[in-house]
Amino acid sequence: MLADTDAGNVVTAAQAGAQWGYRLLPLLLLLVPLLYMLQELTVRLGVFTGRGHGELIRERFGRGWAWLSAGSLAIATIGSLITEFTGIAGIGELYGVPRALTLPASVTVLLVVVATGSYRRTERAALLIGLFELAFFAVAWAAHPDPATVLRHARDMPLGDRHFLYLAAAIVGAVFNPWMVFYQQSAVADKGLTPDDCQAERWDTAFGAVLTQLLTAAVLVAAAATLGTRGTSAGLNSVGEISTALSPLLGGHIAQGVFSMGVLGAAMVAAIVSSLALAWGIGEVAGCRRSLELHPFEARWFYAVYAASVMGAAALVWGVADLVWLNIAAQVLNAFLLPLVIGFLVALATKTLPDRYRLRGGYRWVLIGVSAVVCGIGFVGGLAGS
Repeated sequence: MLADTDAGNVVTAAQAGAQWGYRLLPLLLLLVPLLYMLQELTVRLGVFTGRGHGELIRERFGRGWAWLSAGSLAIATIGSLITEFTGIAGIGELYGVPRALTLPASVTVLLVVVATGSYRRTERAALLIGLFELAFFAVAWAAHPDPATVLRHARDMPLGDRHFLYLAAAIVGAVFNPWMVFYQQSAVADKGLTPDDCQAERWDTAFGAVLTQLLTAAVLVAAAATLGTRGTSAGLNSVGEISTALSPLLGGHIAQGVFSMGVLGAAMVAAIVSSLALAWGIGEVAGCRRSLELHPFEARWFYAVYAASVMGAAALVWGVADLVWLNIAAQVLNAFLLPLVIGFLVALATKTLPDRYRLRGGYRWVLIGVSAVVCGIGFVGGLAGS
């Protein structure tokens, strides 16, 4: 779940805070329950079927639907990886390090972390990198947000403004990435978790859902408390520029360094998770061997997809401008893909689980109803800003 607070998420939250103050903070926090409900279904499916998401779709609905889901996964992953590498490049350039150094270095780290032949070692490395994201809490605290302003903004929602709606759609897409569903279900299956582990995994998921949204909220609060009160919202064009704009208001170079480490940690973890999700998803749909417990020569296609996605995205970013609009557009694209992702997840949880753990009754209709509202926000906002 730390990967869900990725560079694109950080940029979207910072832009939302800079342009609209705290007005999008309630939406961000209200998405926590749905985030948990959807991810908890991946836990059930992974534990009780022992199958990854793509494999289960292929077995239950056929190869055509499986490749459709894999296509949406590929689109979301490529968009996400581009935002991660633009974030890494932007932070490097902030300190005078060119992309010619930061991009190859980050690709090397990502390849080495995964090529260990062990899920647990990969997981520990990703968690260690992701801990840098906790820096966002320090940045929000240093910004000293005004509680009265927070409450006033919560009551002032400019629902008729298309720019506000577009950022709302970006917030929805930033929270619900298609690769998070593929990753968690495949990770649960790859770890070989049993029904005895289900409750612990649910608590893990609940904690992660709360933590990732609070981290994103911290970025929004910091931007709203500083940039949102200074009329600087129109000039944010890169992750580095956001960091530069925040640093004088939060205490100079120390705050800038803290924010930069948080962005780097978020971008690296998200790059690992989204690339693994794509490798798992493609392998499951194609029927190839895929597991972090297998060494690269034992699962060539799995590691090849991972390496190709990482190196390909880095190569694209090498010559692309580091623009905020590109990061936000990638999140809006996720919002348009959300109905397909939720549809497959609900169908699988309804049809494939043991009777006791099957998605049904009032809980199912609440989940579908809330999902429909959130998808509606994503569609309306995305279309309004296009």
